[in-house]
Amino acid sequence: MKLNDRLRKIANEIKTGETMADIGTDHGFLPIYLNERGISPYVVFSDISKGSLEKAKANCREQMIDDNYDCRLGDGLGVLAPAEVDDIVIAGMGGSLISDIIGEEPELSHSFKRFILQPRNNIGKLRRWLLANGYEITNEQMAREGRFICIIITAEYSGKTDSFEDESDAFFEYPTWLLDHRNELTVEYLQREFKKEQKIVDNISKNSSNAGSDSEPARECVHAIEQLLKELS
Repeated sequence: MKLNDRLRKIANEIKTGETMADIGTDHGFLPIYLNERGISPYVVFSDISKGSLEKAKANCREQMIDDNYDCRLGDGLGVLAPAEVDDIVIAGMGGSLISDIIGEEPELSHSFKRFILQPRNNIGKLRRWLLANGYEITNEQMAREGRFICIIITAEYSGKTDSFEDESDAFFEYPTWLLDHRNELTVEYLQREFKKEQKIVDNISKNSSNAGSDSEPARECVHAIEQLLKELS
């Protein structure tokens, strides 16, 4: 089983000997890779879609050499018992949905060792939610998938909660810790985001009678990106 850059970088966050569950597994490529490489001795495939889970089961029968796996039809983390696995992967969903899944049953979520999350959108909202709910962000990676650059967040529950009510959305959309985890995609990602945010500012300036206040969040994002790019230059 060969993985694309996104799944390979997710896989790298799971240490040898750790068990894992892939929530929303789709084809099941990641758990199969981890199991057949001897990284995860036991893996759980889970998906809310019966069709997707059937695809994962078929791939399991074709690819996996042992029976150290389980396929479960269900929603979120409810398919798991407390502390049943070490690591939880939730990838390819919106950031708000991911936070809803983790927050639905806090005691259950707190029983797992590590979360590896790859949000498709609302990345800043997910970061804010994690930090406000006792999760420490231990790593962030960027990975290319087609024309997209994806963010992969690794978080662990520490129980230490902080109030970020005074921080702007820009603080979480483009946090300074991106510099600590920079890779070959960081500059390209920030340049793309700068163009996107600047376009928002320009569009609001053209079409809003309250352009100053309406464009302020995007302007803050533009400034945050400029500061990060300056540090990287």
